Amino acid sequence: MSAPGERRRLIDVALDEATLGRGSPDQEHERAIAIYDLVQENSFALPDRDDGPYKLRVAAQEGKLVLDIEPLAGPSVSHVLPLASFRTLLKDYLLICDSYYAAIRTATPTQIEALDRARRNAHDEASALLADRLAGKIAVDKETARRLFTLIVALHIKV
Repeated sequence: MSAPGERRRLIDVALDEATLGRGSPDQEHERAIAIYDLVQENSFALPDRDDGPYKLRVAAQEGKLVLDIEPLAGPSVSHVLPLASFRTLLKDYLLICDSYYAAIRTATPTQIEALDRARRNAHDEASALLADRLAGKIAVDKETARRLFTLIVALHIKV
């Protein structure tokens, strides 16, 4: 049996390539980093259950994010998260990121810092929305919600 803190975490994250498809080499690299960061440090649990640690399989179906969760001990569960509510935030975040990366080449440090703050704020806002949408289904802390949103961005899912 795992210690309580070890039960409230992800130990593996896999992507369903049948629904997500393979990305470009750069996208695959982004996905691998997002998964690595998520597995290395997270707080993830199913409310009212103590059957972790968990394996997570991420899929996309008809504009929805499907999270298949397999506990170490206990029945598996799936949660479907409509991505439509993230459409505006995701588009804004990606636009800010594009501006930020373009600015790195030509902008002043002050302009770069302002874009970086805007990028972090957009990421925080989307992460908070994700945590809110998962509330009652999956318990995550702020940093895990941020890492999950990073994975969603790395998937380049059309929303």
